Formats: sequence, structure tokens, C-alpha cells
Amino acid sequence: MASSTHTSPTPEAVSGPSAVPEPYTVPLAPGVTAYVQPDGGWCLNNAGFVTDGDRTLLIDTAPTVRRAELLRDAIAGSGAPAPSLVVNTHHHGDHTYGNGVFAALGATVVGHAGCREQTLAVGHQLHAIWPWVEYGDVRITPATLTYTDSLTLHLGDTEVRLFHPGPAHTVGDTVVWLPRQRIVFTGDLVFNGGTPFIPFGSLSGSLRALELLRGLDASVVVPGHGPVTDPGVFDTVERYLRYVSELAAAGRAAGRTPLEVARDADLGEFAGLKESERLVGNLHRAYADLDGSPLDLPAVLRDMAEMNGGRPLSCHA
Repeated sequence: MASSTHTSPTPEAVSGPSAVPEPYTVPLAPGVTAYVQPDGGWCLNNAGFVTDGDRTLLIDTAPTVRRAELLRDAIAGSGAPAPSLVVNTHHHGDHTYGNGVFAALGATVVGHAGCREQTLAVGHQLHAIWPWVEYGDVRITPATLTYTDSLTLHLGDTEVRLFHPGPAHTVGDTVVWLPRQRIVFTGDLVFNGGTPFIPFGSLSGSLRALELLRGLDASVVVPGHGPVTDPGVFDTVERYLRYVSELAAAGRAAGRTPLEVARDADLGEFAGLKESERLVGNLHRAYADLDGSPLDLPAVLRDMAEMNGGRPLSCHA
């Protein structure tokens, strides 16, 4: 592993819209579409939309104005009307920075009360982490319609259930469940092909959330990042989280830091997941949970860069 004195590349080498393919849509059922942003890495989240022909509900937005406008154009190109509702699965900027593009068209933003609180609290957080990204004129636009436990919306014959799984990926997560179509939009409770990321939430809560997701008996899973998949992805995420839990328990008992544990860890079956540097961030979360202490976010970011060979984290937004 290279040390933190490794010469960092220019921002252009680790970020830029030309570095990845353009987004694409995946029809899932009549009136239900997933919107996938390859390669699913840092800041390249998924979204989705549900329409009855008269109204459209959008699930999450995008990390830049340019990408939010591409999403807007994809919805229009499908023949669906502009969204009147935008549901945020959580507060992170890749899922919420584009809210303003749709609010300007008259959309109401919906989310868990904790999502609204955190959206306002962190503001332009992505700007601080990746200052070289061309975000555009991002207007922080929190949910104006919030709920605490669950909320059911109806678009024609389509029932859209929103529920909060408890602290998991963040403290304000929302699962979007379409029971008739058996389609679930998980937000970042689930990554497909990428390393799960829980520093802003809870390790034990993330495991509980997976059990709730399993209980839905979905046939189609739209993860927060990565290709559309099936419920088998829950097993992979669970194995990874239990791996983190075991590493943290052993490391804490031995008096080792999260970075020391991460450096020596054998990733095994998880070696092929993108953004493996997230392991140390997840260990920080697990340590904080074990100690009952607050998360040290600067240490998380510093240690992830160290695990990334001393280079800035790659963002292709």
C-alpha cells in the first residue's frame, strides 16, 4: 500500500463526466423505470420514476446540475410528465443535489424528517470533499413534506409505500416499495458491485434494514448504486457487513486503529467490489458504535484517501 506521501494526480485524473458512460434507463414494469448512472462509484447514484401518465414521482436526483438535467430529459423522453413529487432516499448530495432542478419545475420534495434535517445541516458537503467537480448552481433543496415512520402515495393504480428502516446507511433513510409490482428502490442501503458505506448511519441498523428488505419478497431491486438486480444482492451486502463487524471487534480488542486493521485485512470475496477504501470508513463507524462515541469524519476521509494510495477519492460526477 502506498503511503500518504504518494504524489496525488491532478483532479482531472480522478474526476470528470467523460470518464464513465452516460446514464441509461431500465423499464421495470408499466409506468416504472430505473435510471442507472454507470459506473455506480462515488457520486454516481441511481434514480427512478413512476408515472400514471398524468403525474410522475421521481426517486432521487443526481449530484450535479448537468446530470439532473439529463435525468429530467430522460423522463421527458419517456413521455412522462415532469415530476410533481421527488422522494429522497437519504440526504447525501449525489441523491439530493439535483432537487432544485425539479423544484424549479414545481415538484414537491418528500423525505424522512431526518433526511430534511441532514440535508440542511450538511449543505454543500460534496463541494468540500470533491471541490474540483463541476456541480453547477446547486440549490440545497430539502424535503418540504416529511414523515417519521411510513407514508403511502398513490399514482393511479400504483401504490408507492415509503418507510423508514431506522438508522442504517444514514439516520434518515427511506425505502420505496411498490408492492403490486414487487419492485423496491433501496437507496444506499444496498450497493451492487460497490463496497457498502455506513459511516453516517449504523452497522447493526444496516443489518436490520436488510432483514426488512428481505421481508418484502421483492422480485426486482434497484440499489442506490450499480445495476438493477434481484434480492440475492442482500446476501452479499450482509456478508460484507458481518465481515466488517468481525474485523472491528477483533481490532478494537487488540487496541488497533481502523486504519491498521484495514491495511492488514484480507478482502477475500469482497476484493472485486469498487471503492474498497470504504472499508476503513466502515470500520470507523463500527468502532464508534462499539465505543458509543461520535464519528470522526475528518479521520474517515483522511484514512480513506490513505487506503486509496494517498490519492483523492475518485469522483466521476
